[in-house]
Amino acid sequence: MGGPYSRHQRRKPMGEINVVPFIDVMLVLLVIFMITAPMLTQGVKVDLPQVTSEPIDTQEQEPIIVSVDSKGEYYISLGDKDKPVTLQTVGDQVVAILERKPNTPVMVRGDKNASYGQVVTLMSTLQMAGVANVGLISEPPSGDNKG
Repeated sequence: MGGPYSRHQRRKPMGEINVVPFIDVMLVLLVIFMITAPMLTQGVKVDLPQVTSEPIDTQEQEPIIVSVDSKGEYYISLGDKDKPVTLQTVGDQVVAILERKPNTPVMVRGDKNASYGQVVTLMSTLQMAGVANVGLISEPPSGDNKG
């Protein structure tokens, strides 16, 4: 009479934790973070070196060098190099060059007294013009000390 399907038999307490609701909550949080993470990142993509920098091999193509001086004026290494140009002009000229020669390297030379915002604005303009990677030009420190 008292078989395993009997109504009068008491159940033993379950000693395991049900993790299914926990997994459901974690999956929902994962989806939320996957959707919101790309919206949080802003800025200009720059490939930063992982070790000390070495001179860049420009191969056979002459690079486009865009400069920012301490006054915040922009110069491009085409045509009249001593005449400042607007950001719109820089973007238009870079687009025109990259349409003819898509693998032309683009380098930014920023004065150490130039505003960080001006350099970032220039790099953003270059990115919108279709430049995949922007190189930053610097000079080695004076003297023989390494540090």
